[in-house]
Amino acid sequence: MRMELRVCKHCHEGEHGNPDKTAVTRDMVTCAETVREYKDLIGIDAIYITKVAEGDAGGAEALPVVVASIAGDEIQLSDTQLVMEDDDGNMLVYPEPADVLEVLTRNVQQANTHTNNDVSVELSEESLSLGVGT
Repeated sequence: MRMELRVCKHCHEGEHGNPDKTAVTRDMVTCAETVREYKDLIGIDAIYITKVAEGDAGGAEALPVVVASIAGDEIQLSDTQLVMEDDDGNMLVYPEPADVLEVLTRNVQQANTHTNNDVSVELSEESLSLGVGT
């Protein structure tokens, strides 16, 4: 299985002035980094973390899937998504932050059951308010 977390670089760095989204985005990246550290224990071949900046071409770095929506007359590409590809090439895409965090925290919990190390991520209040980790 391969995974790619895609997030807005500006949100991650707090440049949009939305502290709630910054906290959630940073939690997603921290969870993905933790999963990447223990990926071999839980059957994940690779996990990529892509930070997309405004003006980027919009393509995914590792797994060629991008979520889009229509706003008015314009197509909007999602700058936050988690893509998972199984061994058969099937892809699951999670565009909602709460779902992304749920999948990643479950992987962190799974890694914790396969090692003597304390594998955990302390989520922000903003992420917890999405119902993740409860």
